[in-house]
Amino acid sequence: MKVQKINVNKVLILFLFSHIFIWTLIPSISNTNLPLDTIEHLAWASDLQFGYGKHPPMVAWVLEIFYQIFGNQDWVYYFLSQLFVASAFYIIFIFSQDFLKNKIYSLISILLLEGIYFYNFTTPEFNVNVCQIPFWALTVYYCWEGIKKSNPKNWLLFGAFASLGFLSKYLFIYLLIAIDVFFIYLILNKKFDQKCLISLLSFFIILTPHLVWLIDNDYTTLTYAMNRTDIAGQEFLKAHILNPIIFFGKQILILIPFFAMFLFVVSKFKIRINLKDKKLLFLIIINLFPLILMFFTSLLMGAKIRTMWMTPFYLFFGTLLVYIFQKQIKSKKIKNFYFVFIFLF
Repeated sequence: MKVQKINVNKVLILFLFSHIFIWTLIPSISNTNLPLDTIEHLAWASDLQFGYGKHPPMVAWVLEIFYQIFGNQDWVYYFLSQLFVASAFYIIFIFSQDFLKNKIYSLISILLLEGIYFYNFTTPEFNVNVCQIPFWALTVYYCWEGIKKSNPKNWLLFGAFASLGFLSKYLFIYLLIAIDVFFIYLILNKKFDQKCLISLLSFFIILTPHLVWLIDNDYTTLTYAMNRTDIAGQEFLKAHILNPIIFFGKQILILIPFFAMFLFVVSKFKIRINLKDKKLLFLIIINLFPLILMFFTSLLMGAKIRTMWMTPFYLFFGTLLVYIFQKQIKSKKIKNFYFVFIFLF
């Protein structure tokens, strides 16, 4: 098998359809009931509102659409989860082509994500964490398209998908803060595009009904979110020292299979970080800054970070890693990687 003769588009389609089929079929056969979160969100969907006691409304809206189309069949909601994951993979593949040397590298950047269990084993449970996934990918994609092309349409779409992500789960704000950090970098370097401000229009038009609901309901969703972190119920040592250490350790464990898969691609490790490289800086900020913010949330506030909250945070890790090491990726290594991936997948 010669790597240069691989039809990347065919492999991509095969991978996406295989992922959807496998992770829809397995829980459909093995589970006797839908996951509890999905059942709860379906109950919300029977009474559509602009918000709920635990979360913003997007997850219920999406479930209601699928319920109206397909009815009450369990496999539909497993299928829905995989559509959300696969669509994000495809968006990342398109996004990566502007950063990486060729489409094979873009393909590798999403195949690596199968090494992160957020995008396979936990996906059958359609909940607020899974609901964020395509909006996280689309927000990053249209942000970069806006920066690159200075097109008002891209900025409007950036604002729209950012608001839909926020309506999925409030933790989406960590990505938006990271993007704001990159905007500050552009401002300091006098490269900021003021057309970006158009995104605020679509963002707040979509978000306003929920904000009104939030005010009318005494900010109940925010209160629930704070209670879930267990800030007030812990001793100082556990809250501000142990919780951040546990959070950091869990992230390392989660990423071990991802990095192990990457070892089959790269021939050697030579890191040359050029902070004047705008593409590299963008990838570093959108990948690492949300994680750093989450760590300091735990450190400073004593918050207990639940592992599943990190579901969308690693979507662009493959792109970042391949971008940094793309000069060390060799054809022979790519061929070995394909064999290992097929075996594991």
